[in-house]
Amino acid sequence: MTFTAREKRLIARLKTPLDVQLYLNELPYNQEPHGRATLRSFRGVVQHGSAHCLEAALFAAVVLEQHGYPPLLLSFESIDALDHVIFVYRQRHRWGSVARSRDPGLHGRRPAFATSRALAMSYFDPYVDFTGRVIGYVVVNIAELMGAYDWRLATTNVWKVERVLLDHRHHRIVSSNRRVARLRTWYRAFRREHPGRRPVEYRGRERWMPLPSEFDYDAR
Repeated sequence: MTFTAREKRLIARLKTPLDVQLYLNELPYNQEPHGRATLRSFRGVVQHGSAHCLEAALFAAVVLEQHGYPPLLLSFESIDALDHVIFVYRQRHRWGSVARSRDPGLHGRRPAFATSRALAMSYFDPYVDFTGRVIGYVVVNIAELMGAYDWRLATTNVWKVERVLLDHRHHRIVSSNRRVARLRTWYRAFRREHPGRRPVEYRGRERWMPLPSEFDYDAR
């Protein structure tokens, strides 16, 4: 791989998952303006200065791969087809994650989970909104999965990554309809009572990575 001088400086500065999470928190979320969908590589994120969830996961995978972390992605499958992808890692035999999202509860996690499934389940409650509900997850080594495909430094969209993740068999997550209905009712009530906000107070909140400033509602 041949990184540019700018990319090398950025990689040298972002040495840990926390470093990468804080960097991504400062980037604008890629809203894909004008209806033009994107799936940018690490290089594309650096060039454009924004990222959506899968772009952020690929960015984290490339940066942290240079510091000895395997390029592991965790893909969620939702009942409403609005899936989510995060970068996952292990420290001292515990799982954590780096992520970017429109929803505060779908960002990164500190390395506090004994298994990848436990990490995945920490996203279950925050995933429930008007339509979302996690029904499956899978952890993949994106480098092994993609082979020679240039998912790291391509200057064009890397749509093959999305297709491969969507087609990969996910582990089923079975959950209670009553639990989901209760969470959805609570979420709807919160959004009615707090226009423009999304909830951040979930069980296990203390194990989340720091959130982007856009979700610091008390500071507004």
